[in-house]
Amino acid sequence: MTELISDSVSNELTADTPIMAFAQLQLAAPLARAVAEMGYESMTPIQAQAIPVVLQGRDVMGAAQTGTGKTAAFALPLMQRMLKHENASTSPARHPVRALVLLPTRELADQVADNIKMYGQYTNLRSTVVFGGIDMKPQTLELKKGVEVLVATPGRLLDHIEAKNCVLNQVEYVVLDEADRMLDIGFLPDLQRILSFLPKQRTTLLFSATFSPEIKRLANSYLQDPVTIEVARSNATASTVEQHFYSVEGDDKRHALHQILKDRGIKQAFVFVNSKLGCARLARSLEREGLKTTALHGDKSQDERLKALESFKSGEVDLLVATDVAARGLDIKDVPAVFNFDIPFHAEDYVHRIGRTGRAGQSGLAVTFVSKSDLRLVTEIEKLLKTKVVLEPVEFEEDLPDIRKQGRINDGRRLYQPDHVSAPRADKREFARAEPRHSRPADPFFEKPYEPSLSPETAPAWEVSAVKPGSRNISSNIKTKRKVAALFARA
Repeated sequence: MTELISDSVSNELTADTPIMAFAQLQLAAPLARAVAEMGYESMTPIQAQAIPVVLQGRDVMGAAQTGTGKTAAFALPLMQRMLKHENASTSPARHPVRALVLLPTRELADQVADNIKMYGQYTNLRSTVVFGGIDMKPQTLELKKGVEVLVATPGRLLDHIEAKNCVLNQVEYVVLDEADRMLDIGFLPDLQRILSFLPKQRTTLLFSATFSPEIKRLANSYLQDPVTIEVARSNATASTVEQHFYSVEGDDKRHALHQILKDRGIKQAFVFVNSKLGCARLARSLEREGLKTTALHGDKSQDERLKALESFKSGEVDLLVATDVAARGLDIKDVPAVFNFDIPFHAEDYVHRIGRTGRAGQSGLAVTFVSKSDLRLVTEIEKLLKTKVVLEPVEFEEDLPDIRKQGRINDGRRLYQPDHVSAPRADKREFARAEPRHSRPADPFFEKPYEPSLSPETAPAWEVSAVKPGSRNISSNIKTKRKVAALFARA
């Protein structure tokens, strides 16, 4: 029977009493030192409810809004329980994989691995991350040394399993983070294969911001007597995020983006689109319009994706234009705004997109541009959030050109200009040298009536001289057949 812990049922952890502090967890000294250095003081609701349950060794289904600290909710208690296996031996056999963390995207896997490394920096527990898009050899060398905590994306992990680079027969803990996303992008067959390599007796944890019926069926298949922890209404958005929906047609979206950035004084923001091609084009357009922009989508190499994230984190660029590959789990602090340039096809992705702002209790702004063709998608968001969406107009300043009203022309360089900006014309002197057609004298030959061809008697001299007597007026350029003797008589 599944046990349920939720805010509505268990108020003693959220409403009636203050959230517990990390100092009250009685973590081991190395973990407590790392947590203190990272500035962790009070626990979020998901941490306050999940950590004690995981410390007991129970299976967990944790549902909470993105940005509420789910990584620490599962990583800290698992590392606390694994400290009994801690050792300083250099032998790989003494460091088998004991905890496996599976995530849907490379960026999220890299981020979670960094957090786990920081939590365990004062312990002898080893951790590493494996994901696609880069060479397997460095990952293989790390795995051969032995690691206790392995963070991975499903596809690359299967590659290493088939290459016999890692053995999972001693895994005690499995974490599926952003499990709904892994099902959305078709990882279920890979998940089933990976889980078949693991011991049946293990602790399994599922964490996500949204739980669909498919996720619950998956949990019932692989979890044993799980504790379901819901710290907020399912599929809810963070209360710290201010949401606005603006009625803007496609041609005006870029100008609306400029207007809101200027009015709000926003220095950095995510800009989400639905397609890889649209992501690249929008990033180029915004770059030409004077905004420091970088793009992040699935067609970029892993090095390019990591560089784009790093430049955004360091403040080198103002806007990160991205597809939904950046919508899940990325923790970039102090991002003030998120723009939905395109409304997501799945309403659940809206929750994850706007979760990139307003993290860790900070305030944030979520702006969605809605055109006439997007009304059906807006209805789906209303059903998910159980609230009515109010469309607001955008008031453009006079110095911002209104493309939809003025029209646009293409000068052949993929750069659209308003039609009042005339295209470069030829030098006026070129037109001056050419006479107007009506002023030139007409050729009398073309005004003569039709005359039939000349007869042979009145043929021109150059044709008469070429005609030989008795040649039946055959041209000298035509060779006649020569007469040859017949070899056989006709019958």
